[in-house]
Amino acid sequence: MSSIPISKEGFKRLEQELEQLKAARPEVIQAIKEAREEGDLRENAGYDAARERQGMMEARIRYIEGRMATANIIDLKTIFSEKVTFGATVEIEDVDTGDSKTYTILGPDEAEPTKGSISILSPVAQALMGKEEGDEVTVEAPKGRIQYEIVSIKYLGGAHGLN
Repeated sequence: MSSIPISKEGFKRLEQELEQLKAARPEVIQAIKEAREEGDLRENAGYDAARERQGMMEARIRYIEGRMATANIIDLKTIFSEKVTFGATVEIEDVDTGDSKTYTILGPDEAEPTKGSISILSPVAQALMGKEEGDEVTVEAPKGRIQYEIVSIKYLGGAHGLN
């Protein structure tokens, strides 16, 4: 099984979610018990809903536990590089349109594109990995190939680790 990169902060969020899910187990079990006591289970919407909630919760618990077991926890404050790696905040500019975007490259379980972070497994991140400021990369997107230039690379510890 390969390791999954995740920031210390992302790992802590997974731990917290796991704790919350496990703490909610008794409540769901109680809801199932109460719904079962209502009688005929074939037409008991409350029972069906409680069982479905339990199934989704248990699946999420197993998923988180599996991810945590293979996690490669990385302290973003210790990463310094001239090149794009995990934890980099990269400003890129579309060569054709001049539009710029800034992304922080994180693990798949903590990426939130609407908040400016993307998964290290995403096509954009994969194209950027190992590149330097001024390099151009091509990303295969649903709307076709997009050419980007890397404008800047920063890390929590400072740009290129100089700070």
